[in-house]
Amino acid sequence: MKVPSSTSSQTVIRDLAHFDHRSGSLLERALFNHRWIVLVLCLGLTLLFGWQATRLQLNASFEKMIPTDHPYILNYLSHRKELSGLGNAVRIAVENKTGSIYDAHYLEQLQKLNDQVYLLPGVDRAFMKSLWTPATRWVGVTEEGLEGGPVIPDGYKGDQQSLDALKRNVERSNEIGQLVAFDQRSSIIYVPLLATTPDGQPLDYTRLSQELESLRQQYQSDTVGVHITGFAKVVGDLIDGLKQILMFFGAALVITAAVLYWYTRCVRSTALVVSCSLVAVVWQLGLLPILGYQLDPYSVLVPFLVFAIGMSHGAQKMNGIMQDIGRGVHKQIAARYTFRRLFLAGLTALLCDAVGFAVLMIIKIQVIQDLAVIASIGVAVLIFTNLILLPILLSYLGVSQRAALRSLKSEQLAEAGGAKHAMWRFLDLFTQRKWATMGVVVAAILAGGGYLVSLQLKVGDLDPGAPELRADSRYNRDNAFMAGHYGASSDVFAVMVKTPAGACSDYDTLRRVDNLDWQLRGLQGVDSTNSLALLNRRVLVGLSEGSSKWYELLNNQATLNMITAGAPRGLYNEDCSLLTLYTFLSDHKADTLSRVVDSVEGFAKDNNSDKAQFLLAAGNAGIEAATNIVVKKASHEMLWWVYGAVIVLCLVTFRSWRAVLCAVLPLVLTSILCEALMVALGIGVKVATLPVIALGVGIGVDYALYVMSIVLARLREGATLSEAYYSALLFTGKVVMLTGVTLAIGVGTWVFSPIKFQADMGILLAFMFVWNMVGALMLLPALAYFLLPRSERKLAREGRRFAQVIPQPSVSLARLKVDEPRTRAALAFKEGAR
Repeated sequence: MKVPSSTSSQTVIRDLAHFDHRSGSLLERALFNHRWIVLVLCLGLTLLFGWQATRLQLNASFEKMIPTDHPYILNYLSHRKELSGLGNAVRIAVENKTGSIYDAHYLEQLQKLNDQVYLLPGVDRAFMKSLWTPATRWVGVTEEGLEGGPVIPDGYKGDQQSLDALKRNVERSNEIGQLVAFDQRSSIIYVPLLATTPDGQPLDYTRLSQELESLRQQYQSDTVGVHITGFAKVVGDLIDGLKQILMFFGAALVITAAVLYWYTRCVRSTALVVSCSLVAVVWQLGLLPILGYQLDPYSVLVPFLVFAIGMSHGAQKMNGIMQDIGRGVHKQIAARYTFRRLFLAGLTALLCDAVGFAVLMIIKIQVIQDLAVIASIGVAVLIFTNLILLPILLSYLGVSQRAALRSLKSEQLAEAGGAKHAMWRFLDLFTQRKWATMGVVVAAILAGGGYLVSLQLKVGDLDPGAPELRADSRYNRDNAFMAGHYGASSDVFAVMVKTPAGACSDYDTLRRVDNLDWQLRGLQGVDSTNSLALLNRRVLVGLSEGSSKWYELLNNQATLNMITAGAPRGLYNEDCSLLTLYTFLSDHKADTLSRVVDSVEGFAKDNNSDKAQFLLAAGNAGIEAATNIVVKKASHEMLWWVYGAVIVLCLVTFRSWRAVLCAVLPLVLTSILCEALMVALGIGVKVATLPVIALGVGIGVDYALYVMSIVLARLREGATLSEAYYSALLFTGKVVMLTGVTLAIGVGTWVFSPIKFQADMGILLAFMFVWNMVGALMLLPALAYFLLPRSERKLAREGRRFAQVIPQPSVSLARLKVDEPRTRAALAFKEGAR
């Protein structure tokens, strides 16, 4: 790799006229010989993208959250019209705090709220259900036979007679535990949602959540309580909470800028690095509406990651230019030298970042694929803003002379024979056999222990309610109210039973559905079930004067057909070719969903036939089960692709498999320990956390690339491993330490976010920033001790072989070309021998 050494003495060009502007690569000449064109172009793009960024919207989509290619989801989507309400829905529980639901004032408030919700955009009105909807009916057995009607009696007036009739109807409706609480002090308005509004626009979850909150405020009082759950409300609360991300973004910006200034003591260079990183964010946000993308609660944190990556690369460029200016190099030449030294390493690092993001495209969940595209766009613009724009700006403005001289303090002290900085002395120990062995052994023990712990990592949610929100959030309190007062929870797992047209009431089919019903009822985490088979049992009891002896499926097809004809349409479809078995779960934890899936799949394998096919899965819990399956498969496949791509890019850059191992193995350790940390913190692998694992690899390789690029360059010049590593510490290593700690502190502030998944991401990212830094500064040189000395000895042998061809051993190393490692090794051998 052709990199001008930052530590070798070089001829200081004070007069710009003496510099050959035709030197350097074609790209360097094109950029730096036409600097003003680059600046004007970047300014124009910044203004354009800044204006476009004002059009960016923050929204979400239920359909984007599900793996549409999974067989479960394909089954659901193929019968979606017949299963309305089993996907995206909101449940509103209206509570009477002072009595039961059989209260005229309470019912009046419930009716008004029901009517207003009915008119909200995006509501699937045909399948909306509450005590006040006509679809909510009762069935009873009288002396004259079966009777039924709407739960709210005809001619309801709010008097005591009407309330008594309502109470009888509710008790005969089989809605206690579903639409009506067990204690009969609250009832539910069930609101299924459409993907689009009547005008064809995607459902705006932010607006819907705000309208629901407005209704809550309107009807909630000392006597009436309103509790709301559902995907739309989760997304609305997430978006409301994520608006506070600007505060955390600002805090991170202040922290990174302050630490960078503390390091440089130069206002202009600090401002330039921060500004270029912010320009990258502006370009990214401006490109999104142009390309038809929106931010959602899961991708809204990506701009900060782009800013963090930009700060890391920008600090490296600034540090290189600052050191060259301190040596007396003209600021424009210093910018060009730094561009030559670090552009390839920076480009490779950004490509690794891009790969870490882009590999998420293999996960067939659109919200993750959108995140991958949005993040890749951000990384792409960093190539222009931080690898090109920043050096050109610094070539004009430079850095303060005092700051430039201060940056060389450690190097000048070492050249004068003084003691090294305590931190550099400690890190340099890892280039020695004892400490290198200790570092590798400790890393191996951590990897082994972390791997054993990571085996307990679960896929999916590990907490009830909405794990994305805090346990004490209003949403999770509302969800706890639902779970505590209703047997039919908001977590519904629906099994579809496909039959020939008109055959859904066949005895053999209902018998199989009944067997599965009983099997599911015995599972831990299942609260209750509902199916056509269960309805037949209950009706037969009613037809038999309430005798429990008749709680059985009657093998009489005429009776079964009669009962089916009067059954609610939600239990079967219009042409009687699809049955639905509803399973109401106590939660949607990963273990609960796995038990239900395993049970149903096993039953389907043994019972599927031409007359009845048991298909998984509908309902929000069924959809989440499918999502967990996709995420579990992708979590390992994704890492293989990420590491494969990173290894290839590092191999192309370093041209040494030994160097690649030194750079990649610390990343592997961090990935293992990150999964162990997730187990310790009770964080499952899911849509919100899966990208973090991939991002940690892509971002973490930046540190290793900047350190290893200098180490290899110095080794190829004939330096020892200790000398090469010390050079890397003085040039890029200290910036790696600076950015690693600074960015960890920046994302660490997310711990205080009201959004739990943002706090979880902050913890995981901070951990990965720190451990990737530690790996690059401690484990990398330890591995290099065992892997790279062979190359070093090879150069030494070549030095002896070619020593006789160099007539002047006193020639300075700086006068030799970097791409002649054998000649440099020969000279180093002669000078060392002398």
